[in-house]
Amino acid sequence: MLFQSEILLDEEILKLKKELNAIILAHYYQESEIQDLADFVGDSLELSRQAAKTDADVIVFAGVHFMAETAKILNPRKKVTIPDLNAGCSLSDSCPAPLFKKFREENPNLYAVTYINSSAAVKALSDIICTSSNAEKIINSVPLDRKILFSPDRNLGRYLMKKTGRDMVLWEGTCIVHEQFSEKKILQLKFNYPDALLIAHPECEESVLQYADFIGSTSKLLNFVREIDAKEFIVATEVGIIHQMRKYCPDKTFIPAPPDSSCACNECPYMKKNTLEKLYLCMVNQEPEITLPEDLIEKAYIPLKRMLDLS
Repeated sequence: MLFQSEILLDEEILKLKKELNAIILAHYYQESEIQDLADFVGDSLELSRQAAKTDADVIVFAGVHFMAETAKILNPRKKVTIPDLNAGCSLSDSCPAPLFKKFREENPNLYAVTYINSSAAVKALSDIICTSSNAEKIINSVPLDRKILFSPDRNLGRYLMKKTGRDMVLWEGTCIVHEQFSEKKILQLKFNYPDALLIAHPECEESVLQYADFIGSTSKLLNFVREIDAKEFIVATEVGIIHQMRKYCPDKTFIPAPPDSSCACNECPYMKKNTLEKLYLCMVNQEPEITLPEDLIEKAYIPLKRMLDLS
């Protein structure tokens, strides 16, 4: 079926949502058209909370694969679909479950705090999950006599070590978006916009974080720009968040921090695999569907539940 405009596509998606008793969850890094159609837009923690409490029959997750897996773990009896099954994550890929399992077996005394950007299989091998929103609180909840293994993001891990004073073993993973911001280009932007505040996600490299006026998760960055009087911001995270910033603060200016390439902004190629057309087809066909073995769901649920209880 062909559509003359995005408006007709929007109408069909909303009609299907009602027919299926579905909820559409979207991450801040999705295309703006998808964000505007979603029932809820948020970061990983907020989306996990929404997935845990929804009474919808079908969860349509406009995000990346590990996010949809998390929704399935929290809702094993519900159908969970994702517009593009190949919407992966470089952080999740950097921590393969077989290697993580081997490392844990060789270091059984380490308490595994695992970033939510990880596969269901890695979650199942972890002691507790965290997001960038609650990571500091999760780290502080671990008894001081326990040595922590933080996986898989080394940049977030280093930031948390500074914030909490805890010495941790870090898995050597990075986000392909946040590791590519150009220090040189950001300094040039700060020179060009002397009144602009640099706000950055803690997955960024230390070379960028050292200049930040505020560091926080996507939701915390959004709250910061809403609450502060400043009018100009250089935004060092995936450019999708700027759509929400502009919606909430139309009188403010948001400048995407550039990567170390010819691009003017930094997009996640995995997040952008999801499109409005794929979202529609996903709802028509009710696939690709996320399926996980029951025993894996049971094991992965335990550390996720620990996180939600502490959050």
